[in-house]
Amino acid sequence: MFEDIKVIAFDADDTLWVNETYFREAEEVFAELLSKYETKNKIDQELFKTEIKNLAIYGYGIKGFVLSMIECALELSNYKLPQETIEKILDIGKEMLEKPIELLNGVEEVLQSLQGKYKLIVATKGDLLDQERKLEHSNLLDYFHHIEVMSDKKERDYLKLVKHLDVEPSQLLMIGNSLKSDVLPLLEIGAAAIHVPFHTTWVHEEVSLEVQEQTDYKTLRNIKELITLF
Repeated sequence: MFEDIKVIAFDADDTLWVNETYFREAEEVFAELLSKYETKNKIDQELFKTEIKNLAIYGYGIKGFVLSMIECALELSNYKLPQETIEKILDIGKEMLEKPIELLNGVEEVLQSLQGKYKLIVATKGDLLDQERKLEHSNLLDYFHHIEVMSDKKERDYLKLVKHLDVEPSQLLMIGNSLKSDVLPLLEIGAAAIHVPFHTTWVHEEVSLEVQEQTDYKTLRNIKELITLF
């Protein structure tokens, strides 16, 4: 099934280590901070709208998330937000950036089993400094031939990646938790992809059931199942 594969790319957040959980926790704290202005449901909705609006400006990652929280808080408070609340929002972001790296079960075992057989790379999106920090603290850097921090994960971004790696799309296998970012664009360019779901997914990364049913891809229950495939 994967006879032509030369390069195996791994998404980072929620594929190699825990990430989205921290965003959900931060949203809970943010909603509590603003609870005197709006309901939790309304705060969640407005924050999401602000994040999506700002993606083209800030890109993905914690820093953009913090800026969107501040903007959203100012609007919800009718620009009467106390300075202390802004400081607390900044603290939410700092705490997220200082979280210890929690590797997902089986990650290192999988990398050990594939190392030497394939060229292993990381293909992730987000803030460059934050992703570099997480990789360094993960103690996984020695397994990877190349690290690619992408501004987005669309077909054109993956085409740039295969060109940079000097391989054909058919020689690349991507492994990740997001159907929208780690699977569908790869299949469109003729590469292979394996979906390893994480227990929570950002709404922006969700894909309709119709698209899921129309797309042929492999899903594993956990990353350790990769060992039996190779």
